[in-house]
Amino acid sequence: MLGIFDTAPAAWERTTLGEVVARGGGSVQTGPFGSQLHASDYVPVGIPSIMPVNIGDNRLIRDGIACITEVDAQRLSKHIVRKGDIIYSRRGDVERRALVRDAEDGWFCGTGCLKVRLGQGVVLPEFAAFYLGHPEVREWIVRHAVGATMPNLNTGIMEAIPFLLPPLPQQELIAATLGALDDKIEQNRRTNRELEGLAQAMFKAWFVDFEPVKAKASGKTSFAGMPPAAFAALPDRLTDSPLGQVPQGWEIRPIGDLVAVKGGGTPSTKVAEYWDEGTHFWATPKDLSGLQDPVLLETSRCITDAGAECISSGVLQENTVLLSSRAPVGYTALAKVPTAVNQGFIAMTCDGPLPPHYVLHWTRSMLGEIKSRASGTTFPEISKGAFRPILAIVPSAVVVQAFESFAACLFDLIEVNVRQRFSLEEMRNYLLPRLLSGAVKVRS
Repeated sequence: MLGIFDTAPAAWERTTLGEVVARGGGSVQTGPFGSQLHASDYVPVGIPSIMPVNIGDNRLIRDGIACITEVDAQRLSKHIVRKGDIIYSRRGDVERRALVRDAEDGWFCGTGCLKVRLGQGVVLPEFAAFYLGHPEVREWIVRHAVGATMPNLNTGIMEAIPFLLPPLPQQELIAATLGALDDKIEQNRRTNRELEGLAQAMFKAWFVDFEPVKAKASGKTSFAGMPPAAFAALPDRLTDSPLGQVPQGWEIRPIGDLVAVKGGGTPSTKVAEYWDEGTHFWATPKDLSGLQDPVLLETSRCITDAGAECISSGVLQENTVLLSSRAPVGYTALAKVPTAVNQGFIAMTCDGPLPPHYVLHWTRSMLGEIKSRASGTTFPEISKGAFRPILAIVPSAVVVQAFESFAACLFDLIEVNVRQRFSLEEMRNYLLPRLLSGAVKVRS
């Protein structure tokens, strides 16, 4: 059993998830087998099909989701999800779960996932989703998952999860308290996505599609969002270059001439002096893989002064642009704190003509070219030598600075929001086990 069973109020029922589901007339069901839905069945537009990668922190992630046709969804209709269902990954990070909300009602539980439908009248889905996020419950799931190399879930394991069931009124109060924090966290995420989108849209308009230059060429005297001084500095025509047509007078130079390209390393993990009580952030590609925002503010591990001395690039300055160079190639972030990096990075310090926010967006716009230069038999990797010759556009300084000023303001707001979200998540994670054990009581 779980430790919270010992501390929770005596009036709360001790049972299992399977028993709760059965009493509510629900079900625990795996997604379709691969033989029922093939790679060729996925379409660009259709019914969103939930894969493990789409399971976030109690929320489903729509970005990049695969879709199937309405015909296939109806053919496999028992896998259509409804509001209140809880979706799990069957393999890998098996303790991750997401509650289906109004916006996802009618989506499809895809291959590699498992669907819990709680039924009616016994447990609130919102309460159940928070309960299943309790650290003890998550640890129980991981411990009971099967598989030597990769943990796997099945319906039997899910149904056996120990479940603590308060009376419905108490469930409502707990779910409302944690849900209010969750909603603030999600609003914070949405705001940051919008801020990031503004910066991306401006970079694309100014430096990929050259819309302000084209506007000037057509006789316009201004461009929305561009300061007058920057617009005045624009040329009024495009000219041929190795990168295709670019604004006349803008330089084309290898990125290695414009930024300092650096790598990293890993101090010996056998030497405690390099790690114990470390105070310097030390990033790996895994730290970037979990980012929801384009800024890096912390890392999972830290190194000491002695550890930093083992890395040729040392501790990199704030506003270093990070690009994962392997496993996989293509994670990006702007380091908003000084950090060292391991050997899985190309790190760019931007003390030349191109400032950091410009370089970050340039890197993202060039990921196709960057990945095409990667090589390797075990996994693709791009070396510093293969990266440095990639050509970059160098706009006039006044135009670059206009973009940098705008993007820096947006990223300052993003950073503030991320730090606020850290505080909200810390508060939620503090309250969750205490509310679910009865140690903290909520009054209506």
